[in-house]
Amino acid sequence: MRHASVWRSGYRAQLAVYRGGRVLLRSRQGTDMTGSFPEIRSTALAQLPADTGLDGELVVWEAGRLAFERLQQRLARRGKGASQAAGQWPAHYVAFDLLHQGESDLTGWPYRQRRAALEALFAERGLAGPLTLCPSTTDPAVAEQWLQWTAAGLEGLCFKRLDEPYRPVRSWRKYKIRVTTQAIVGAVTGSLAAARTVQLYRSDVL
Repeated sequence: MRHASVWRSGYRAQLAVYRGGRVLLRSRQGTDMTGSFPEIRSTALAQLPADTGLDGELVVWEAGRLAFERLQQRLARRGKGASQAAGQWPAHYVAFDLLHQGESDLTGWPYRQRRAALEALFAERGLAGPLTLCPSTTDPAVAEQWLQWTAAGLEGLCFKRLDEPYRPVRSWRKYKIRVTTQAIVGAVTGSLAAARTVQLYRSDVL
């Protein structure tokens, strides 16, 4: 059985809080992004217990929809510039997996257990923005409703097997939403007064 979760337009990132107050936010390629998102660092330090490792996605909202270009702009900023950008385009960390908790390595657990532990972490610790729990369901009807969220920048859905352990490489499937418009396209050669050929055809435009 598969578990569906929302797929957004953002940066995949792992968020870890270590003993001693160290926080690391890194990309899938291992790039340290902690300095670019000080609000995520401070929130993680304040809300998450030590020795916690999450997998999720960084997103930025602007005017009611996801703004990937703002996220790109933020990644290039550090220090004072990063703090200013955090006030102008605040980021959110959408968690969809729990990899480490206390002294326990959860990566060998099936996803259903990791998801239950992640939900319990949010509930017991009262985690709040900019930390967000990714919506997730096993109900096909609910997943179908989520596909209507394209106006907010939703790109599609991810599907994970409930019995699968965590894998460093992507092992889940993605269903990407494609919005098309059918149009009649015409082409004219020569001048409009003395056209030599006219071609008309239908096309689906993404």
